[in-house]
Amino acid sequence: MEMTSQLFWLFVLAIPISCVAWTVTHEEIFREPREYCVGRSRKGRTMLERKFFYLFTCEYCFSHYITIIFIAMSGFHLLLDDWRGYIIAGFALVFVANAYMSAFALLRQAIKKEKTEIEKEKTVIEVMKKSVDPSQSTTELYKGDNEIL
Repeated sequence: MEMTSQLFWLFVLAIPISCVAWTVTHEEIFREPREYCVGRSRKGRTMLERKFFYLFTCEYCFSHYITIIFIAMSGFHLLLDDWRGYIIAGFALVFVANAYMSAFALLRQAIKKEKTEIEKEKTVIEVMKKSVDPSQSTTELYKGDNEIL
């Protein structure tokens, strides 16, 4: 496989890997199984049990296992045509998938912050509307650079 084709597959295959890993480890649809896994990862009797259940709660850890599945399904390898190419592809896919998940987490955080600020502004406006005398004219409510009295 040509190098440009390998790079294309690297960045494309990382998308579903990151999507599956993020969904299982963060989204509401898997909340109950994830909470069960969190409990078992903290209170498991053996180290093997705790580590096994932890992998379903950590997007980085889980992305390794999802990557193995996607490599097995696609036969994707990177740089070398033998078993070493599969190992290189595995770590490269995990890296790119986690870069995608980090970017997605930052985007979600920014959106959540913006929504919180909008809700805060709405609350302030509602409080101000309740405290303003309805008989006042609009021009009396503002002074200077749109500061509300």
